[in-house]
Amino acid sequence: MTGAAGAPAGDPFEALGDPNRRQILSLLGAGDRSVAELARELPISRPAVSRHLRLLKDAGLVAEEPRGTRRIYRLQEQGLEAVRRYLEQVWGEAAARFQRTAEETGRRP
Repeated sequence: MTGAAGAPAGDPFEALGDPNRRQILSLLGAGDRSVAELARELPISRPAVSRHLRLLKDAGLVAEEPRGTRRIYRLQEQGLEAVRRYLEQVWGEAAARFQRTAEETGRRP
């Protein structure tokens, strides 16, 4: 499911808010996996893994590929790259403000 102009319908930061979804992303970082393979590594049921994967997919963080009777999930690089760029921008702006504050504080008598 995508929104306007092909953008993900879900919020990637909301998707990253759940520890099970973060663990799924970590597992997929090691390689593509099926729902059953993911469920074996997590303390939740297959249906719960499927729901988490759907949310991650809607947020643009994972993609699925049908292989026979199974669906294989992998990281969606574009979605993860967008999150990384956003965090770098926010961190860069915060770091610049911190540096300016530190420099101004150091000049005070």
